[in-house]
Amino acid sequence: MKLTRRTAFILITIVLTIGVDQISKVLVRKYVLAGTSSPIIGDFFQLMNVENDGAFLGMGGDLNPTLKLILLLILPVIVLGFVLRHVIKDKSLDNWSLFAFASIIGGGIANVYDRFAYGSVTDFLYIHITDLIRTGIFNLADLSVTTGMIILVVMMLKKKKKTVE
Repeated sequence: MKLTRRTAFILITIVLTIGVDQISKVLVRKYVLAGTSSPIIGDFFQLMNVENDGAFLGMGGDLNPTLKLILLLILPVIVLGFVLRHVIKDKSLDNWSLFAFASIIGGGIANVYDRFAYGSVTDFLYIHITDLIRTGIFNLADLSVTTGMIILVVMMLKKKKKTVE
């Protein structure tokens, strides 16, 4: 694989995503007492320290250890590998899509690393606007994956709109 400007962009985005996420988790583990909540912006935006031994919103946390290993470690690594291969090989992807995929890959790797290294993922951000409008507790890797998915949907809708016109 030749290191082109495009490939460097993909790899730098992945590495920065992982780095920012891991630094934030180190700081939270060190400075925020587990199980506590600190308001950042009133009750609307809070900092917490919660260990999630499942996947999104704790799903799969009660699986037996073998299934957990397969579904939360092995399968994500395989999928992330295939996505990375696709992104590097598909030269038709625009820069926004490259950034989106790289953000998803970086966020995915960061959370898989946590599961491998610590047996759980550190989540620490919580948004509570009303009882109906609120998030689960999440981290920067989750934010990267979600942002990447939103960008991909927007890009897909833009492409679809162009083909309809």
